[in-house]
Amino acid sequence: MSASISTAQEEAARVRATSFRADRASLNGRLFLPAGKAGAAIVLHGATGVHHRFYRHFATWLAGQGYACLTYDYRDFGASANGSLRNSNATMADWGVLDQAAAQRAMEAAVPDAPLWVIGHSLGGLMVPFQEGARRIERLITIASGPVHLRDHPWPYRAIAGAFWYGPGAWATGVVGYFPAKALRFGPDLPANVYRQWRRWCTRREFFLGDVGRDLPVPDWRAFTREMKLVAVADDDMVPPTAVWRHMRNFPEASKRQLTLRPADHGLKKLGHLGVFRKESACIWPSLLA
Repeated sequence: MSASISTAQEEAARVRATSFRADRASLNGRLFLPAGKAGAAIVLHGATGVHHRFYRHFATWLAGQGYACLTYDYRDFGASANGSLRNSNATMADWGVLDQAAAQRAMEAAVPDAPLWVIGHSLGGLMVPFQEGARRIERLITIASGPVHLRDHPWPYRAIAGAFWYGPGAWATGVVGYFPAKALRFGPDLPANVYRQWRRWCTRREFFLGDVGRDLPVPDWRAFTREMKLVAVADDDMVPPTAVWRHMRNFPEASKRQLTLRPADHGLKKLGHLGVFRKESACIWPSLLA
C-alpha cells in the first residue's frame, strides 16, 4: 500500500463535484473515484469547522489505493453555505445525524456495488449510534473522535478552550447572530446553534446525552456490530486519547481495535488534531486502514 501522493496521481484522479439532499438542505462536496472497481465506498465525515477540501489529499490517496471517497461540507458551512449565517438554524445535531446519514445514502447510491465504510474525524466519528442506517456500515474508522470535556484538555490548551467557550465568542454570537470564529482567529465562522450546542456538549459531563429526546433521537448503541478502529493522536490537545478511548463504550457490539499515533514514530514533529490529514502526513495513512 503506497504511502505517498505523486503529481501524476493527483492529476489522474477521477474527481467530480457532487450534491445531495439532507432533509431540506442541499449539501455539496466531491466524489473521488478509483481507476477500476472500488474496493469500498468511503464517506469521510469531517470535523467541526473544517472545510471538506482540507481532506482532498487523503481522498486522492484513497482513490489511488482503489477506494471511492466522498468528502462534503455540512449544511450552512463551506461549499454547502446558503445565504447569510445569520439566517441559519443548523445545529450540531443536524450535522451529525441528518447530514452524515444523507452522505452515507448518497454514497451508497453513487457506488452501489462496494461495501460502505465510514471514516470520521472528530465530530465525524461521534454520531453513528444516532443515525438510521448504522447497520449498513461495514467498517468504521474514527480519528481523534471522542466525547471530550473541558477538563480533559491538558494545560495550557485548557485555558484556550475555556476562552473559546466562555470568552468573547459566546457573547459575540448573540450580538452578530453567528459565531464569528474568523474574527477571533478560531477558524471559519459557524452557525450560532452549531456553536451553542457544541459548547453545551463539551462543557457538560454527559456530553450529547443531555440532548437525547430533544435535539437528538434516542441512540441505538447496539446497531453497529462490525469492525471499528479508534485512532487517537498522542499530541492532540483538543481531543486527547483519554476522550477517544471513552468513545469505545458507545459501541458495545462492535469489534474494536485501538491505534495511538505518535509523531516521532513517523519522523514528524507534530500532528495535533488536524495533522493526520495533511499531505505531509501521508506516511501515516496506510496505518489508518490496516
